[in-house]
Amino acid sequence: MDLDIFSDIESEVRGYIRSFPVIFERAVGSTMIDQDGTEYIDFFSGAGALNYGHNNPLMKQALLDYIGNDSISHSLDMATVAKKGFLEAMKTVILEPRGLDYKLQFTGPTGTNAVEAALKIARLATGRSTVVAFTRAFHGVSGGSLAATANQHFRQAAGYSLDDVVFVPFEGYFPGLDTLAYLEQLLGDQSSGLELPAAVIVESIQAEGGINVASPEWLRGLSELCARHGILLIVDDIQVGAGRTGEFFSFEAAGIVPDIVTLSKSLSGYGLPMSLVLMKRELDVWKPGAHSGTFRGNNMAFVCATVAIDTYWKDDALTTDVHRKGAIVRERLAAIAALHPEAQFEVRGRGFIFGFASTKMPELANAIAHEAFLRGLIVETSGPSDEVLKLLPALIMDDATLLRGLDVIAASVEAALKA
Repeated sequence: MDLDIFSDIESEVRGYIRSFPVIFERAVGSTMIDQDGTEYIDFFSGAGALNYGHNNPLMKQALLDYIGNDSISHSLDMATVAKKGFLEAMKTVILEPRGLDYKLQFTGPTGTNAVEAALKIARLATGRSTVVAFTRAFHGVSGGSLAATANQHFRQAAGYSLDDVVFVPFEGYFPGLDTLAYLEQLLGDQSSGLELPAAVIVESIQAEGGINVASPEWLRGLSELCARHGILLIVDDIQVGAGRTGEFFSFEAAGIVPDIVTLSKSLSGYGLPMSLVLMKRELDVWKPGAHSGTFRGNNMAFVCATVAIDTYWKDDALTTDVHRKGAIVRERLAAIAALHPEAQFEVRGRGFIFGFASTKMPELANAIAHEAFLRGLIVETSGPSDEVLKLLPALIMDDATLLRGLDVIAASVEAALKA
């Protein structure tokens, strides 16, 4: 397979092509097919952007109909039929049943744009500049969001100082440390060096950070801490929202209502660029045009997102199925770990996002991912040193495909350990 054109004129910044060095041509559901006709089971889902699989037939038909009717594709923030449909679906299907009264801001076109807007909102609304983020956090790689991203691999590429963000330990970062008590102590001590922040930004599951799962109790404690001190709570739900944990929002299990929420990735349903900020009404302090973006009106994304909401979120059937299949994955990974006690594997995750990591041999994750690709499975790694195998199957993947993929992981673990 000739990949020379990519290495010849595409930047060295390219990443995933190095892990999956084939030319992909087609994709259906949870199967990707390369130019030579080789099929791969997809446990990657576009880094979480394809929760409903590739070329979901319901969304595809709606999109074809929309384009065939010469409907609006690009509209900035003008009113369109497609945007109206999406807003109505979000209000009646997602927000109102959950008792959420958010205003919606369309940013574009990717997740980091939503984080940038959320941080600006918090600073505008409070008049303060400091933001608290957490160890191993990932919030994007543009200026403001990169400042709240902990990984040095990304931070060192900035080329300038990243300011106004203070990092504190995420739950479990230091075993035995009450990280919320630590933050409370910093906030209450006028000599701690931490000024009263505008916001705390958190992922309920740190996906890029290694599948670090915050407990519902910790999230509730964080929400209460922020409320006591008048700090806004931003939940970054870009990768683990839109159903990845089973519920539409990842924070639902904790019973909290963040002040600001960011969404992207699988929000559009079809893998089309779309980002969104949800904010409590009193935080909508923008002046008209104060934050803009040429591609914040992706009407084709609105069409597919509306189909996704109307198809999968009008009842709890998908949520129930995600939790059922998540239990299958957890049980199978635990069984694989039990077969190889010498590697000291641990299983992390919630809903339908899982991490599988050897605490004794961190290099195994990349080796397993490589062996899996050779056997027809696409799966990535995450964590500070890529030490965690990261599973992101489509939420609607059928059981047979899921089990075949898990069989590949089992065989790949065997091969990696033998090597």
